[in-house]
Amino acid sequence: MSPALPEEVPEPPELPAVAPQLRALRRRASLTLEVAARSAGLSPAHLSRLETGQRQPSLPMLLALARIYGTTVSELLGETPADRESVVRARTMEATEAGGWTYFQAGAPGRGMQALRVHVPYGSQGDIVRVHPGEEWLYVLEGRLRLRLGDTSYRLDPGDSAHFDSLTPHRIAAADESGAELLFVHTLLQSPTAALCLGPAAGPIREA
Repeated sequence: MSPALPEEVPEPPELPAVAPQLRALRRRASLTLEVAARSAGLSPAHLSRLETGQRQPSLPMLLALARIYGTTVSELLGETPADRESVVRARTMEATEAGGWTYFQAGAPGRGMQALRVHVPYGSQGDIVRVHPGEEWLYVLEGRLRLRLGDTSYRLDPGDSAHFDSLTPHRIAAADESGAELLFVHTLLQSPTAALCLGPAAGPIREA
C-alpha cells in the first residue's frame, strides 16, 4: 500500500518569498490569522508557520488561500501581476443580480478594494444582518437608505455617506418603495456564508 502524500510538498529554494506575501495579503484582506486559517481548513498555528517560512504550502493550500484573499496564486508567489485597467467605462459594466440586489462592477476586479454601483430594491434582504472582517463605504446616489449599525439605525438621503468597520453588525435596506441607488466600496473578502449573515435583525434600535 502506498504511503499517504505529505501535507506539504517541498518547493524550490526561491519559494520562501511566499511567506511574507501570505501575511501581507491576509492583512490586506483585513482577516485575522484565526479567521483566515478556519476559512482555509487549517489551524492558526499551521498558517502561522506558513507565514513565517517554517513550512511550505502545497498547491491546494495556495489555491485555497488565493480564493480567500481574493487574489491569484501568482500574486501569492510574488510574481508581477498583469496590468489592470484603471478606467471602467459605463458601456462595459454588466449587471449582476444576487438576492434581489443589482450590482455593477465599478472598479477593476482582483484588487484588495472593490467598488460597485448597487441598486437596492425595497424590502429585499432588509432583514439580513451581516458581520465580517473588513471595511465598507457607501454613498447614496438616489432614493433613501436605512442603515443599521449595531443597535443604531440611520436614514441616509442622497449625498449622505457612511464608512464603517464590517465587524460591526450591519443591515442595509431601501427606505422607499422606489428603492435606492448607491456607490459601494468594500475590502475584497471571500468568507463562508455563515460568517457573513447573522439572520433577521432583532433587539432594540436607536434612531440617529
